[in-house]
Amino acid sequence: MASYKYPSVLTIAGSDSGGGAGIQADLKTFSALGCYGTSAITAVTVQNTMGVTSIHHIPATVVQAQIEAVMDDIEPAAIKIGMVHSAALALAIHKALQLYPDVPVIFDPVMVATSGAQLIEEDTLTTFRKTLFPITTLLTPNLDEAAKLISKSINELSDMRAAATEILETGCFAVLLKGGHLKGPLVYDVYRDKNGQELIFESVLIKTENVHGTGCTLSSAIAAHLSLGYDLQKAIYLSRIYVFNAIKEGSKVKTGQGHGPLNHFFNPQKLHLNEMG
Repeated sequence: MASYKYPSVLTIAGSDSGGGAGIQADLKTFSALGCYGTSAITAVTVQNTMGVTSIHHIPATVVQAQIEAVMDDIEPAAIKIGMVHSAALALAIHKALQLYPDVPVIFDPVMVATSGAQLIEEDTLTTFRKTLFPITTLLTPNLDEAAKLISKSINELSDMRAAATEILETGCFAVLLKGGHLKGPLVYDVYRDKNGQELIFESVLIKTENVHGTGCTLSSAIAAHLSLGYDLQKAIYLSRIYVFNAIKEGSKVKTGQGHGPLNHFFNPQKLHLNEMG
């Protein structure tokens, strides 16, 4: 008799009490795409659609233990990293993940919340460069995060292309620079990798306030598609389509008084089964 295994994904990120971003958005995305979601919570935030009012950090040793418990038993096929607030936490995550060099890592370097709240300590970027970036398969910064990484402003598509090239020097294999914050009718994302490949993705801007958790959702969708067996570029392509439709289908929905969430379950997929043996 055949036995089966769910395609599983691990998210290492913070909890959003409002349900729109962080761990909650990640697990919704994994489920919507037919994957089994697991988690290691790095922080508990007090937030809603109006913003973040408080953050409680989980001890680095507890985060590391969560990762090891999941990796040793469930063996996720891909990993997404979100909110990493301190150098100590970055070191702990690196210590846990370096034992699994063949598992792809999607790192969404969350630094500032939509409300403007600072989500990482000042010395953390230096540690990222030494620990997490070198084990990252794909780094997915937005324009503000990319500007912090290269200490330059990014104002147009040509700046994005140059920034993506420079960000590769941090040690990651590939970067997807998200251009959603640029003004204009189109949204551009720029992909570059260490093999010299550049891709420019384009989509129509959807005018809505309901974009809370977009970055979390995109990085989680990429990890989920990798878990399903797609290569990196195809995973990005499919994930951008998923996020576009999740924004579109949630654009007119009223959730809270501020920046509402995406509609993650506009077209949920059944949980996939991979045959073992």
